[in-house]
Amino acid sequence: MKAILIGAVESTRIALECLAKAPEWDLSAVLTLPPELDARHSDFVDLGPEAASAGAQLVHVSNINSEDALASISAIAPDYIFVIGWSQLCGPRFMSSARQAVIGYHPAPLPRLRGRGVIPWTILLEEPITASTLFRIDEGTDSGPILAQRFFHVAPDETAASLYANHMGALRTMMPAMLHDLAQGTAIETVQDERHATFAARRRPEDGRIDWSEAAKDIWRVVRACGDPYPGAWTFLGSDRIVISTAHLVPLSQHRAAIQGQVVERTADSFTVKCGDDEGLRVSQWRRTKDGPPPLHAILGQKDAMP
Repeated sequence: MKAILIGAVESTRIALECLAKAPEWDLSAVLTLPPELDARHSDFVDLGPEAASAGAQLVHVSNINSEDALASISAIAPDYIFVIGWSQLCGPRFMSSARQAVIGYHPAPLPRLRGRGVIPWTILLEEPITASTLFRIDEGTDSGPILAQRFFHVAPDETAASLYANHMGALRTMMPAMLHDLAQGTAIETVQDERHATFAARRRPEDGRIDWSEAAKDIWRVVRACGDPYPGAWTFLGSDRIVISTAHLVPLSQHRAAIQGQVVERTADSFTVKCGDDEGLRVSQWRRTKDGPPPLHAILGQKDAMP
Protein backbone atom coordinates (compact mmCIF):
# COMPACT_ATOMS: atom_id res chain seq x y z
CA MET A 1 0.00 0.00 0.00
CA LYS A 2 1.28 3.44 -0.95
CA ALA A 3 0.78 6.13 1.69
CA ILE A 4 1.23 9.84 2.28
CA LEU A 5 1.39 11.25 5.80
CA ILE A 6 0.41 14.83 6.61
CA GLY A 7 1.11 16.50 9.95
CA ALA A 8 3.59 18.42 12.07
CA VAL A 9 3.38 17.24 15.69
CA GLU A 10 4.31 14.31 17.93
CA SER A 11 1.35 12.16 16.80
CA THR A 12 2.59 12.61 13.22
CA ARG A 13 6.03 11.39 14.24
CA ILE A 14 4.53 8.28 15.85
CA ALA A 15 2.42 7.59 12.75
CA LEU A 16 5.53 7.99 10.60
CA GLU A 17 7.39 5.51 12.78
CA CYS A 18 4.55 2.98 12.53
CA LEU A 19 4.20 3.35 8.76
CA ALA A 20 7.95 2.98 8.28
CA LYS A 21 7.93 -0.30 10.23
CA ALA A 22 4.84 -1.79 8.55
CA PRO A 23 5.94 -4.34 5.92
CA GLU A 24 2.80 -3.93 3.80
CA TRP A 25 3.22 -0.17 3.45
CA ASP A 26 5.31 2.18 1.33
CA LEU A 27 5.47 5.65 2.90
CA SER A 28 6.10 7.75 -0.18
CA ALA A 29 5.99 11.26 1.24
CA VAL A 30 5.53 13.31 4.39
CA LEU A 31 3.85 16.68 3.96
CA THR A 32 4.57 19.02 6.86
CA LEU A 33 4.86 22.67 7.81
CA PRO A 34 7.96 24.64 6.81
CA PRO A 35 10.13 25.50 9.84
CA GLU A 36 9.21 29.20 9.69
CA LEU A 37 5.59 28.27 10.47
CA ASP A 38 6.41 26.13 13.50
CA ALA A 39 4.51 28.56 15.76
CA ARG A 40 1.27 27.28 14.26
CA HIS A 41 1.51 24.29 16.62
CA SER A 42 2.82 24.64 20.17
CA ASP A 43 3.87 20.96 19.94
CA PHE A 44 5.54 21.26 16.53
CA VAL A 45 8.01 18.49 15.61
CA ASP A 46 10.65 18.60 12.87
CA LEU A 47 9.97 15.44 10.89
CA GLY A 48 12.93 15.76 8.54
CA PRO A 49 15.21 13.18 10.18
CA GLU A 50 12.47 10.56 10.54
CA ALA A 51 11.26 11.07 6.96
CA ALA A 52 14.80 10.67 5.65
CA SER A 53 15.32 7.53 7.72
CA ALA A 54 12.08 6.07 6.30
CA GLY A 55 13.10 6.93 2.73
CA ALA A 56 10.09 9.22 2.35
CA GLN A 57 10.08 12.48 0.42
CA LEU A 58 9.68 15.52 2.70
CA VAL A 59 7.41 18.22 1.29
CA HIS A 60 6.85 21.54 3.07
CA VAL A 61 3.34 22.92 2.67
CA SER A 62 1.37 25.58 4.52
CA ASN A 63 -2.01 24.60 3.09
CA ILE A 64 -2.87 21.03 2.09
CA ASN A 65 -5.66 22.32 -0.18
CA SER A 66 -3.30 24.51 -2.21
CA GLU A 67 -2.49 23.77 -5.84
CA ASP A 68 1.12 22.93 -5.02
CA ALA A 69 0.14 20.48 -2.29
CA LEU A 70 -2.50 18.83 -4.45
CA ALA A 71 -0.02 18.51 -7.33
CA SER A 72 2.50 16.79 -5.05
CA ILE A 73 -0.14 14.35 -3.83
CA SER A 74 -1.46 13.67 -7.34
CA ALA A 75 2.03 12.85 -8.60
CA ILE A 76 2.35 10.12 -5.97
CA ALA A 77 -1.20 8.74 -6.40
CA PRO A 78 -1.41 7.27 -2.88
CA ASP A 79 -3.76 4.50 -1.84
CA TYR A 80 -4.23 6.11 1.57
CA ILE A 81 -3.54 9.54 3.01
CA PHE A 82 -3.03 9.82 6.76
CA VAL A 83 -3.84 13.25 8.22
CA ILE A 84 -2.48 13.07 11.76
CA GLY A 85 -1.53 16.26 13.60
CA TRP A 86 -2.79 18.81 11.08
CA SER A 87 -5.41 21.44 11.90
CA GLN A 88 -6.72 22.40 8.45
CA LEU A 89 -9.94 20.92 7.12
CA CYS A 90 -9.65 18.65 4.10
CA GLY A 91 -11.21 20.08 0.93
CA PRO A 92 -13.11 18.00 -1.67
CA ARG A 93 -10.19 17.84 -4.14
CA PHE A 94 -7.82 16.75 -1.40
CA MET A 95 -10.27 14.06 -0.25
CA SER A 96 -10.49 12.63 -3.75
CA SER A 97 -6.68 12.37 -4.02
CA ALA A 98 -6.53 9.06 -2.16
CA ARG A 99 -7.48 5.93 -4.08
CA GLN A 100 -8.88 4.26 -0.97
CA ALA A 101 -9.45 6.67 1.92
CA VAL A 102 -8.16 9.51 4.05
CA ILE A 103 -7.48 8.43 7.64
CA GLY A 104 -7.40 10.75 10.64
CA TYR A 105 -6.56 10.61 14.33
CA HIS A 106 -8.33 12.36 17.20
CA PRO A 107 -7.32 12.36 20.91
CA ALA A 108 -10.89 11.99 22.16
CA PRO A 109 -13.56 9.25 22.45
CA LEU A 110 -15.43 10.02 19.25
CA PRO A 111 -18.22 10.86 18.76
CA ARG A 112 -17.65 12.75 22.00
CA LEU A 113 -15.49 15.90 21.82
CA ARG A 114 -15.17 16.40 18.11
CA GLY A 115 -13.35 19.58 17.22
CA ARG A 116 -10.36 21.48 18.59
CA GLY A 117 -8.29 21.69 21.77
CA VAL A 118 -9.66 18.41 23.05
CA ILE A 119 -6.83 17.49 25.43
CA PRO A 120 -7.26 20.70 27.47
CA TRP A 121 -11.04 20.36 27.23
CA THR A 122 -10.87 16.80 28.57
CA ILE A 123 -9.30 18.13 31.78
CA LEU A 124 -11.44 21.27 31.99
CA LEU A 125 -14.63 19.19 31.67
CA GLU A 126 -13.33 16.68 34.25
CA GLU A 127 -13.92 13.78 31.89
CA PRO A 128 -13.27 10.56 33.86
CA ILE A 129 -12.54 8.46 30.76
CA THR A 130 -11.19 9.37 27.34
CA ALA A 131 -9.94 7.55 24.25
CA SER A 132 -7.65 7.84 21.26
CA THR A 133 -9.47 7.31 17.95
CA LEU A 134 -8.40 6.46 14.41
CA PHE A 135 -11.16 7.05 11.86
CA ARG A 136 -11.90 7.55 8.18
CA ILE A 137 -12.25 11.23 7.42
CA ASP A 138 -15.49 12.21 5.70
CA GLU A 139 -17.14 15.53 4.82
CA GLY A 140 -17.95 16.35 8.45
CA THR A 141 -15.82 17.33 11.44
CA ASP A 142 -14.32 14.19 13.04
CA SER A 143 -17.52 12.38 12.07
CA GLY A 144 -16.29 9.50 9.91
CA PRO A 145 -16.44 5.78 10.74
CA ILE A 146 -14.14 4.59 13.53
CA LEU A 147 -11.34 2.17 12.61
CA ALA A 148 -9.68 1.81 16.03
CA GLN A 149 -10.32 3.24 19.47
CA ARG A 150 -8.48 2.77 22.77
CA PHE A 151 -10.06 3.93 26.04
CA PHE A 152 -8.27 4.85 29.27
CA HIS A 153 -8.98 6.66 32.54
CA VAL A 154 -8.20 10.31 33.21
CA ALA A 155 -6.60 10.81 36.62
CA PRO A 156 -7.97 13.47 39.01
CA ASP A 157 -4.60 15.26 38.90
CA GLU A 158 -4.05 14.73 35.15
CA THR A 159 -2.03 17.38 33.35
CA ALA A 160 -1.97 18.25 29.68
CA ALA A 161 1.51 16.74 29.47
CA SER A 162 0.55 13.42 31.08
CA LEU A 163 -2.68 13.14 29.10
CA TYR A 164 -0.82 13.98 25.88
CA ALA A 165 1.71 11.23 26.65
CA ASN A 166 -1.08 8.71 27.32
CA HIS A 167 -2.67 9.53 23.97
CA MET A 168 0.64 9.10 22.19
CA GLY A 169 1.07 5.70 23.83
CA ALA A 170 -2.42 4.68 22.75
CA LEU A 171 -1.75 5.76 19.16
CA ARG A 172 1.49 3.80 19.06
CA THR A 173 -0.37 0.72 20.30
CA MET A 174 -3.37 1.00 17.94
CA MET A 175 -1.79 1.96 14.66
CA PRO A 176 0.19 -1.19 13.67
CA ALA A 177 -2.88 -3.43 13.86
CA MET A 178 -4.99 -0.92 11.93
CA LEU A 179 -2.35 -0.65 9.21
CA HIS A 180 -2.27 -4.43 8.88
CA ASP A 181 -6.06 -4.62 8.63
CA LEU A 182 -6.21 -1.85 6.03
CA ALA A 183 -3.56 -3.55 3.91
CA GLN A 184 -5.36 -6.91 4.14
CA GLY A 185 -8.76 -5.40 3.42
CA THR A 186 -10.11 -6.65 6.75
CA ALA A 187 -10.52 -3.34 8.58
CA ILE A 188 -13.89 -2.95 10.30
CA GLU A 189 -15.52 0.48 10.26
CA THR A 190 -17.93 1.45 13.05
CA VAL A 191 -20.33 4.26 12.21
CA GLN A 192 -20.42 6.97 14.88
CA ASP A 193 -23.66 7.36 16.83
CA GLU A 194 -24.70 10.98 16.32
CA ARG A 195 -26.84 10.90 19.47
CA HIS A 196 -23.65 11.03 21.53
CA ALA A 197 -21.80 13.67 19.52
CA THR A 198 -20.42 16.68 21.37
CA PHE A 199 -18.17 19.43 20.08
CA ALA A 200 -15.15 21.28 21.47
CA ALA A 201 -14.47 24.86 20.41
CA ARG A 202 -11.02 26.11 19.51
CA ARG A 203 -8.88 27.35 22.40
CA ARG A 204 -6.45 30.26 22.16
CA PRO A 205 -3.53 31.29 24.40
CA GLU A 206 -5.63 34.06 25.96
CA ASP A 207 -8.09 31.44 27.21
CA GLY A 208 -5.48 30.38 29.75
CA ARG A 209 -5.71 33.65 31.71
CA ILE A 210 -6.34 32.92 35.39
CA ASP A 211 -9.31 34.44 37.22
CA TRP A 212 -8.20 34.52 40.87
CA SER A 213 -11.79 35.04 42.06
CA GLU A 214 -12.54 31.43 41.17
CA ALA A 215 -12.16 28.55 43.61
CA ALA A 216 -8.63 27.17 43.93
CA LYS A 217 -9.61 23.76 42.51
CA ASP A 218 -10.99 25.43 39.39
CA ILE A 219 -7.83 27.49 38.90
CA TRP A 220 -5.72 24.37 39.44
CA ARG A 221 -7.72 22.67 36.70
CA VAL A 222 -6.89 25.51 34.30
CA VAL A 223 -3.20 25.23 35.17
CA ARG A 224 -3.23 21.48 34.54
CA ALA A 225 -5.20 21.80 31.30
CA CYS A 226 -3.17 24.58 29.71
CA GLY A 227 0.38 23.48 30.52
CA ASP A 228 3.01 21.89 28.30
CA PRO A 229 2.86 21.23 25.42
CA TYR A 230 0.37 24.12 25.27
CA PRO A 231 1.05 27.83 25.98
CA GLY A 232 0.14 27.63 29.67
CA ALA A 233 -2.08 29.26 32.29
CA TRP A 234 -0.98 32.81 32.98
CA THR A 235 -1.55 35.94 35.01
CA PHE A 236 -0.28 39.49 35.28
CA LEU A 237 2.14 40.92 37.84
CA GLY A 238 1.91 44.60 37.06
CA SER A 239 2.93 44.85 33.42
CA ASP A 240 4.78 41.52 33.60
CA ARG A 241 3.25 38.19 32.62
CA ILE A 242 3.75 35.04 34.67
CA VAL A 243 3.06 31.64 33.10
CA ILE A 244 2.35 29.01 35.75
CA SER A 245 3.54 25.53 34.81
CA THR A 246 3.13 23.50 38.00
CA ALA A 247 1.06 24.11 41.12
CA HIS A 248 -0.94 22.28 43.78
CA LEU A 249 -3.71 23.08 46.23
CA VAL A 250 -3.03 24.15 49.82
CA PRO A 251 -5.44 25.15 52.64
CA LEU A 252 -5.30 28.85 53.50
CA SER A 253 -7.60 29.25 56.49
CA GLN A 254 -4.88 31.31 58.21
CA HIS A 255 -4.79 33.76 55.31
CA ARG A 256 -8.41 34.85 55.12
CA ALA A 257 -7.28 38.45 55.58
CA ALA A 258 -5.94 38.69 52.03
CA ILE A 259 -7.19 39.76 48.63
CA GLN A 260 -7.99 37.28 45.88
CA GLY A 261 -4.88 36.89 43.73
CA GLN A 262 -2.55 38.09 46.48
CA VAL A 263 0.76 36.33 47.10
CA VAL A 264 0.54 35.36 50.79
CA GLU A 265 3.58 33.09 51.16
CA ARG A 266 6.92 32.81 49.43
CA THR A 267 9.91 30.50 49.65
CA ALA A 268 13.07 30.28 47.60
CA ASP A 269 11.39 27.96 45.10
CA SER A 270 7.63 28.57 45.39
CA PHE A 271 4.93 31.11 46.11
CA THR A 272 1.33 30.76 47.28
CA VAL A 273 -1.62 32.75 45.98
CA LYS A 274 -5.00 33.22 47.69
CA CYS A 275 -7.88 32.19 45.47
CA GLY A 276 -11.61 32.91 45.65
CA ASP A 277 -12.20 30.50 48.55
CA ASP A 278 -10.29 29.39 51.62
CA GLU A 279 -7.76 27.47 49.57
CA GLY A 280 -4.68 28.67 47.78
CA LEU A 281 -2.49 27.64 44.91
CA ARG A 282 1.16 26.93 45.68
CA VAL A 283 3.14 27.54 42.50
CA SER A 284 6.36 25.56 42.17
CA GLN A 285 7.23 26.11 38.50
CA TRP A 286 6.69 29.31 36.57
CA ARG A 287 8.32 31.62 34.08
CA ARG A 288 8.29 35.38 33.80
CA THR A 289 9.01 37.98 31.17
CA LYS A 290 11.30 39.56 33.74
CA ASP A 291 13.67 37.68 36.02
CA GLY A 292 13.00 37.17 39.70
CA PRO A 293 10.29 35.77 41.98
CA PRO A 294 7.06 37.67 42.54
CA PRO A 295 7.23 40.05 45.51
CA LEU A 296 5.49 39.00 48.71
CA HIS A 297 1.97 40.46 49.07
CA ALA A 298 1.81 41.38 45.37
CA ILE A 299 -1.63 41.12 43.80
CA LEU A 300 -1.65 39.04 40.63
CA GLY A 301 -4.05 39.40 37.75
CA GLN A 302 -4.26 43.19 37.59
CA LYS A 303 -2.24 44.24 34.57
CA ASP A 304 -1.70 47.85 35.56
CA ALA A 305 -1.33 47.28 39.30
CA MET A 306 2.07 48.01 40.81
CA PRO A 307 3.99 44.80 41.68
